[in-house]
Amino acid sequence: MMAVASPPRRAASLFPPLPPLPPGEWPAQGDWTYEDYLRLPDAPGRRYEVLFGVLYMPNTPDIAHQDVVTELATRLRAFVREGHLGTLLVAPFEVRLPGVAQPVQPDAVFVRAARREAIRSQYVDGPPDLVVEVLSPGTARLDCYVKFDAYEQAGVPEHWVANPKARTIEVYALEGEEYALLGEYAAGERIQSRVLEGLDVDAGALFA
Repeated sequence: MMAVASPPRRAASLFPPLPPLPPGEWPAQGDWTYEDYLRLPDAPGRRYEVLFGVLYMPNTPDIAHQDVVTELATRLRAFVREGHLGTLLVAPFEVRLPGVAQPVQPDAVFVRAARREAIRSQYVDGPPDLVVEVLSPGTARLDCYVKFDAYEQAGVPEHWVANPKARTIEVYALEGEEYALLGEYAAGERIQSRVLEGLDVDAGALFA
């Protein structure tokens, strides 16, 4: 069995209690594996993620979240397809980051054409080239701390955080082993991306 990476202190301090689970033997928080995840029953409206051995059950996203995901995915997909750059995927789907998160479900990911083999029928195997998380009131702490650490530790080259309340997009790029903030973009500002070079999108258009 692959060892689970130790959660950074930012992530460990946010360990939630176990969500309601059906009767049975379930591991303690911090000890969850992908095999344990596979034993969870399917339940309409429920979404599970395992990060650093901890089980999370994020709340259902709100309307503002879904509006931003739809707008962002529409614009990024058009850019990616026009340039034959790769594949853009939108939740729900699994990303497996061995030793860090199995699985995690970002709001959107981009995988370069040269790495097309990483996309399997039901999941992405290994770090995508770009990950997008759109904040919701019920998931902001998970997205901003735990998932941020997971993507950084797994080596995802670029990570976007969209904030519908602030109406901003933060773009982080991996420099060495840590993320550096490339920019925080608001209405009237063009989003800059190292992974999607040439992208021409006004940040404000994503929050119409």
